[in-house]
Amino acid sequence: MTFIIRPAREDDLQPLYEMAKLTGGGFTNLPPEKPALKAKIERSATAFARTEDVVKDELFVLVLENLETGDVRGTCQIFTQVGQRWPFYSYRLGTETKHSEALNRTFRAEILSLVNDLEGCSEVGGLFLHPGERAGGLGMLLARSRYLFIAMHRARFADRVLAELRGVIDEAAGSPFWDGVAGRFFGMSFQEADEFNAIHGNQFIADLMPKHPIYTAMLTDHSRSVIGLPHPSGRAAMRMLENEGFAYEKYVDIFDGGPTMTARTDQVVTVRDSKTEKVTVVAEGGAPAIAACGTLNDFRACHARIGPTNSGVAIDAKAATALGIEAGQEIRHAPR
Repeated sequence: MTFIIRPAREDDLQPLYEMAKLTGGGFTNLPPEKPALKAKIERSATAFARTEDVVKDELFVLVLENLETGDVRGTCQIFTQVGQRWPFYSYRLGTETKHSEALNRTFRAEILSLVNDLEGCSEVGGLFLHPGERAGGLGMLLARSRYLFIAMHRARFADRVLAELRGVIDEAAGSPFWDGVAGRFFGMSFQEADEFNAIHGNQFIADLMPKHPIYTAMLTDHSRSVIGLPHPSGRAAMRMLENEGFAYEKYVDIFDGGPTMTARTDQVVTVRDSKTEKVTVVAEGGAPAIAACGTLNDFRACHARIGPTNSGVAIDAKAATALGIEAGQEIRHAPR
């Protein structure tokens, strides 16, 4: 089977909705609500249609398509600059140190501070792969296609990029972090907040969240234990981010306490190490790679086998067909 990454289209709404229903909740960027998904596709179409090379508050939605069946089996998103229309809030985990001469003791308290430190960053998110396709490196293809897209449209993105990982959700579909922090002030369960968030976005959380630092010692053990931890299904995504050079710098999501990973955009491994070269021949052989071509709406990415030639690279026939390229055209590629 051959899979290709391409921009989302209007007719992808139903498969995106079907995948959103499989997320199990708490997946902010892929809500199981058709109006919200439709709005994302429309916003993405506007971004793909704009050709001016400046950073603006935009969203690109990509999908993974099985070329043999036409089925859409995965998706991912890129936000070019967060915090432009609404402030972008995070909790930063810090330490407050105090010393008592009378007791001759030093106390260190862990605190959560509401901050806008990450405002202006680009964001990669919304990655979901259908459970039936979680083999063969397709999750990595989805993830790394975003970095190839960024590298190929670098002027449209900020110098720092972040990724929020879904936090821990318990067996009852509740969030221990929500129950211990925001839930005490909002009068609604995590599930109710999650449903509201799917339709209206999470600005209501930032609007109503207490602005004062929170001492984590005052939280329950369960709430405190999940701060900065990804949902079990997100551990592989966290490893992929770390392999790309992202780091957890003690920023967590204000909604579920999941970790926020950050990196300098130009130091993301796939952005930094990928190359743009001319295809000189379509031929078998070469090393496993991911390859991309095209600008904006013509962007395509897939698995490929790439080998060096005297004046460029060779690409295997299957990938060349999937990308719709022939000798003489340029591709951006990175080793798998």
